[in-house]
Amino acid sequence: MSLPAAVVVASNRAAARVYADETGPLIVGWLREQGFDCDEPTVVPDGDPVREAIAAAVAAGARVVLTTGGTGLTPTDRTPEATAPLLDRQVPGIAEAIRAAGVAQGIPTAMLSRGLAGIAGDCLVVNLPGSRGGVKDGLGVLEPVLRHAVEQVVGSDH
Repeated sequence: MSLPAAVVVASNRAAARVYADETGPLIVGWLREQGFDCDEPTVVPDGDPVREAIAAAVAAGARVVLTTGGTGLTPTDRTPEATAPLLDRQVPGIAEAIRAAGVAQGIPTAMLSRGLAGIAGDCLVVNLPGSRGGVKDGLGVLEPVLRHAVEQVVGSDH
């Protein structure tokens, strides 16, 4: 069964078309390979537009929303702050595992990611880093658990 998914890219520069985003299409392709029904990524500036895009995807029935970007320490990195108010429950183990995977790959700066993971209604929301390497590490962490987690959210695996 194909479940609806969405990808939100948080990037001021990609939203302004200064450069083309590469992480969103990577995530969309991966979600499709995992059997999810996913449209092209929504690219928005950092901050409130991220919250609005996640909320719109949840309202439209997405069962999983993966974000990329805006999880670092710069003043404009606001994805965790945009995500947190939408979450009914956090799933800290996912975010911790993504950070740990990056550190284990020899990327000490992975521990600086402030990404969150949690449940918004019937939807699993996960903040991934904005780099291609960070996204690949995050998707590697999610691969063995994503479908199970998404099914657990609505109790359909029991």
